[in-house]
Amino acid sequence: MQLISKPLGRYPKPTSNYLPGNLVCFSHLRWDFVFQRPQHLLTRLAKIRNVFYVEEPVISDTEIPYYAYTSRGTQLTVVTPQLPKGLSITASLKIQKRLFDEFMTGHVVNDYGFWYYTPMALEFSRGYRPEITVFDCMDELSAFKFAPESIKTLEKELLQTADVVFTGGYSLFEAKKNQHNNIHAFPSSIDKPHFLKARELKNAKANKAARLGFYGVIDERFDIELIRNIAELRPDWDIILVGPVVKIDPATLPVNKNIKYLGSRTYAKLPELIADWDIALIPFLLNESTRFISPTKTPEYLAAGLPVISTAIEDVINPYGKYGLVSIGNNAKDFLSLAEQELQRDDRKEWLQKVDFFLAHNSWDETCEGMMAVMNNMIKSTQIVYNTIAHS
Repeated sequence: MQLISKPLGRYPKPTSNYLPGNLVCFSHLRWDFVFQRPQHLLTRLAKIRNVFYVEEPVISDTEIPYYAYTSRGTQLTVVTPQLPKGLSITASLKIQKRLFDEFMTGHVVNDYGFWYYTPMALEFSRGYRPEITVFDCMDELSAFKFAPESIKTLEKELLQTADVVFTGGYSLFEAKKNQHNNIHAFPSSIDKPHFLKARELKNAKANKAARLGFYGVIDERFDIELIRNIAELRPDWDIILVGPVVKIDPATLPVNKNIKYLGSRTYAKLPELIADWDIALIPFLLNESTRFISPTKTPEYLAAGLPVISTAIEDVINPYGKYGLVSIGNNAKDFLSLAEQELQRDDRKEWLQKVDFFLAHNSWDETCEGMMAVMNNMIKSTQIVYNTIAHS
């Protein structure tokens, strides 16, 4: 199969920028939790526009609810609702609505767009008329553990409201393409210069033990038994797990002398951390919560020069597995057999050239430019329609 590398050529750079001066983003992810898709895109958009990143509420000892504002750059502000304990759902939403209305009155009177990662924010942001409404659908949130029952209904409403819909992968695009007439797939990208540092930092190891690593959120999607079995079958290999443990009981995680839990690490430290790994893992379960995921770590691992072994996640198989860039395994024995092959690979230089060719046009810069082009075209076409009606 011929390897291809192509830019987002179907989204040319706009000659004019029609984006509103202020973008208000609603997210289910904390800005300082794990640096991923929202942070990559919005830090770039904040170079040309004011960005307000509205998080989900924090329940605290405060008696008076308020918005906490934290600067993350000249034009990027994280907005975190602080709510008192003991509120009912109805009371909480009422307060969030009041706080948001006060925020809009005080900060974003006009010239604004809405950017949603979570449909749940519709419950307090309805009724406004932004110049553009974007739904960047990075996951099938309704399939996640502890997802609110109302999220499916609210997503349908958001799909009817949004001017533009982006998806975080091709499988998610295929699942939703008939639900909107302006939907575009923008899969996970990479900050290549950042992860190329891992290649520069890589040193010859003093010991012979292979090091298999994973970084990311360790949650209900993580295949605990797969890791347990790999560790037991190869006790002379080290397994490094980096990231916060959420939504699952840490006591259920496998414990073995060759499994190292390092906890959370900053995005800036990742290249240095993974430079000592021999192989990177994507050990996700195959279930409803992983059916449409497009792991950002896949191209990041590859950019770092690491061989990757993954379970059969659709957006990893296509395109990475299809082009022989990532190995796909179904169980611990598969993973170990594939790892042995990678450790004995004698064509590493040619493999890296293949990886680099494939990733040549994969970058968050190009992804952000492509999204901006779609948004600009939408706003421009709407303005043309309005002007035509006004002068008819």
